[in-house]
Amino acid sequence: MTASRIPTDKKTWLYQMLADEIARLIEAGTFRKAERIPSVRNLSRQKKVSISTVQQAYFLLEKKGLIEARHKSGYYVSDRRRTGLPEPEETSPRPDPTRVSVHELVMMVLQDAHNRDLVQLGPAIPSPEVFASKKLNSTTISLIRELGGQTLGYEMSPGSRELRVQIARLALNAGCDFSPDDIIITSGCTEAMDLALRAVCRPGDTVAIESPTYFGILQNLEALGLRALEIPTHPREGVSLDALRFALEHQPVRACLFVPNFNNPLGSCMPGENKKELLSLLNEFDVPLIENDISGELYFEGERPRATKSFDEQGRVILCSSFSKDLCPGFRLGWIVPGRSAEAVTRLKFSASLATATLPQLTMARFLAGGGYGHYLRRIKRAHKHNISAASRAVKLAFPKGTQVTQPSGGYLLWVKLPDTVDSLELYKAALKSGITIVPGPVFSARRQYRNFIRLNAASWSRPKEEAIARLGRIIEELSG
Repeated sequence: MTASRIPTDKKTWLYQMLADEIARLIEAGTFRKAERIPSVRNLSRQKKVSISTVQQAYFLLEKKGLIEARHKSGYYVSDRRRTGLPEPEETSPRPDPTRVSVHELVMMVLQDAHNRDLVQLGPAIPSPEVFASKKLNSTTISLIRELGGQTLGYEMSPGSRELRVQIARLALNAGCDFSPDDIIITSGCTEAMDLALRAVCRPGDTVAIESPTYFGILQNLEALGLRALEIPTHPREGVSLDALRFALEHQPVRACLFVPNFNNPLGSCMPGENKKELLSLLNEFDVPLIENDISGELYFEGERPRATKSFDEQGRVILCSSFSKDLCPGFRLGWIVPGRSAEAVTRLKFSASLATATLPQLTMARFLAGGGYGHYLRRIKRAHKHNISAASRAVKLAFPKGTQVTQPSGGYLLWVKLPDTVDSLELYKAALKSGITIVPGPVFSARRQYRNFIRLNAASWSRPKEEAIARLGRIIEELSG
């Protein structure tokens, strides 16, 4: 391939032109089936474009079924066309901030999340079938017998040292080197994000977020009187760094709140090079990053993706996480690594809730110290990979022509684009009448975009769920006219 720079065209993104050029070379036989194509880094040097641009081009070619990634080997010309549904394109929200008002819509959806008479295809709750319930229950009972009244007292912030030691060890998997003293235990990741936002923002400030994003993040912003600036996001590589740079140059962004590893609902996972570039960009503009890594351990392809915090040398990243998505949501155990915002977060935690419940902290610390967490994770990740595949096949068989669905490499959520004529809020109401819950797309946007999108939960799989998706497909056919 030539070393010349690809010419730019104002109406065409650079990565699209690069993808078109590679596609032409494949069609011409320059690269044949099963042959390796240039690595991301080599092509970046040859074409004098960024690594991010090459990655976007390769993701586009993967989506078209022209190439495929092989773990620790690189990219190869595909010897078979992808048989699944296409993925949605990168999102394109409006480039200006807005006040958030989603609470009413979210509560409408959540009221049905625990109705046992409904087939739950929507709420992003891990399956009780894979909880480590027996071990956690027996550990709790042992602690009560062993410690008695000590389990009922306050465990003042920053929280149980034993638990913070275990979290610091666990963080090594994400590339992070923490001291237990760097960590503050919180009541779930929601409190961690709330503390982070309150530490770095004031009412009326603008926070850059992915689009779409988890509606709990939108509720955090709404409760604190903050404005949301939605940034275009790709279903594979995450937030668009070009769009973020434009936003930082033209808007008074006070902070960014991103989920780089398996965003909810997209399932996107930002490559390590992009995380480095993201951090460099935020350092340039002196903007803090609140990183939600709640699903980082739920990868089922390749290696555990690093947290952006692992590249942070200035304390700019405030890392938030919890055990709610991978182990036990009911314990409400999260943590925050506040970096240079430590003093403010410590003060806010004390004034907000004083302490996090003691007994769950002691139970979790002992469970992690016992070494069972890694085995448990391997089991649930195998289940998630199977269930994602099964749910995707069911959607392909049942949903109408024009449907698109994400292909995540971790987590247990699918983001589904329906034909343009389908209103997901109307679909939500019709599905309820048929005994099914889903989550409509507008709850994932401050501007209530994504009206023809839905999120599906594939944490568990069963014949009733397969039948529910088939039933949902028939309802969509009716609504699409």
